Amino acid sequence: MNKFARLDRLPPYVFATVNKIKMDARHAGKDIVDLGMGNPDLPTPKHIVDKLVEAAQKPQNHRYSASMGITRLRMAICDWYKRRFDVDLDPETEAIVTIGIKEGLSHLVLVTIRPGDVVFTPNPTYPIHPYSAIIAGGDVRGIPVGPEENFFENLLNATKQTWPRPKVLILSYPHNPTTEVVDLDFFQQIVDFAKENDILVIHDFAYADLVFDDYKAPSFLQAKGAKDVGVEFFSMSKSYSMAGWRMGFCVGNPETVFALKRIKSYLDYGVFQPIQIASIIALNGPQDCVREICDTYRERRDTLINGLSRIGWDIKSPKGTMFVWGRIPEAYRKMGSVEFAKFLIREAQVAVSPGLGFGEYGDEYVRFALIENPMRIQQAVRGIRKVM
Repeated sequence: MNKFARLDRLPPYVFATVNKIKMDARHAGKDIVDLGMGNPDLPTPKHIVDKLVEAAQKPQNHRYSASMGITRLRMAICDWYKRRFDVDLDPETEAIVTIGIKEGLSHLVLVTIRPGDVVFTPNPTYPIHPYSAIIAGGDVRGIPVGPEENFFENLLNATKQTWPRPKVLILSYPHNPTTEVVDLDFFQQIVDFAKENDILVIHDFAYADLVFDDYKAPSFLQAKGAKDVGVEFFSMSKSYSMAGWRMGFCVGNPETVFALKRIKSYLDYGVFQPIQIASIIALNGPQDCVREICDTYRERRDTLINGLSRIGWDIKSPKGTMFVWGRIPEAYRKMGSVEFAKFLIREAQVAVSPGLGFGEYGDEYVRFALIENPMRIQQAVRGIRKVM
């Protein structure tokens, strides 16, 4: 008897192979510049940490919290949406706190679909998008996304060719890993499409604030009628460099928010209350820290893009996220992304993420995470130059 049937549907974790080679190289004394995992290296702003420390010293904050989040935090996220996007949200029915986006999204998909239901996700994309559906027993259809793809046209074609009809569409813009960005007209098309086809839309808005070159990322909820068909997740991880704090939100369609609230009431008692209190300060306080974090990633992006260009690897400069998505140089493309990533660790002492780990349509690409300072990024470029 198979005791772990759900795990059998999960493919081997591609990143584990590359990570092992990276760790073996480090244990052998090699200085590997790690541009692989998107784990922010910037410290959480001091005023947020100070509030956490203050709140953690109060015994009343050590008790169980609420699975949907404390009221003042839900009010803060709704106020933030109003200031940022002029979107009105009810903190009682249209907002819920989650333990980061991965937890909230995966539990929402679990409560939304039945075994055999079809879920559309971009391909390539952040792994939890398709894996959440697979864990829930759904069938995933990947919609090609990337520099040379028209995602919306691909979505229409996939809908015509898919039976049973899809129940859920998961999106994420600015997009990880391809760094693709969209305008509000795109989201309006998505809303109209979802209404016509009775599809729930889940938008992962993790990189809302990491945008460059005068581009401003629209919220899905700004589109007319968006709350009728979907929800949006926002994370504190990137905007406020609070990745390890595990703080996120789901806002939008009240019926969907209620479904997530109900399943979470069986599964958790919410995030440690001092973290929630510190998050209120982050959202309501001065936003200079967000701009400074964004400027840091912009500097790193420019260092990497310009450095690679000088050695003959031309990559389009992304307008969003903390990543660079580069097509493997033609001379190495037949290796595929996993072997090329291994090659860079061994020969250039640089770790990147293989595109295959985000979906089969990403196998001609690698993803650079901008988690090292400019000097280390220049070191990475020198290492790549030696092997190219």
